[in-house]
Amino acid sequence: MSTTARETPTKLELLELLAKIGTAQWRDFAAAAAERGLTSTQAKVLAQLNGPLPMRGLATLLVCDASNVTGIVDRLESRGLVRREPDPADRRVKNVVATDAGREIIRQVREEMQATHGALDALDPEESATLYALLDRLRPGLEKARPRKA
Repeated sequence: MSTTARETPTKLELLELLAKIGTAQWRDFAAAAAERGLTSTQAKVLAQLNGPLPMRGLATLLVCDASNVTGIVDRLESRGLVRREPDPADRRVKNVVATDAGREIIRQVREEMQATHGALDALDPEESATLYALLDRLRPGLEKARPRKA
């Protein structure tokens, strides 16, 4: 590759690098979750619960059918990590809310992600700030829901 190509990666190169980093981070997350007796999906649910979230909203975030979320939430609820609450605006809708124990366990999972922490420790403060700003700029476009085909 030429020097110019090395200085300016292609979109494909950027996508591949993002995928590799995402996969490595997910593997680290799943391993830390398993140490706490959680599946990666259960931990992902807890990580999404910054406030009440409807069951259907969880299904959308997990990219799965709402019926699959019921079993996941049942198992988390049996461990006292989440609770279901009726939505104040529509009592037919059940919101999932993390309990104090659920918030604590996901904090521990994130704290125990040694590979990810080690990789981030390699950055100096300026590099960390730059990486954060770049990722934060990419996030809105990546979080947009892709329209479903009929």
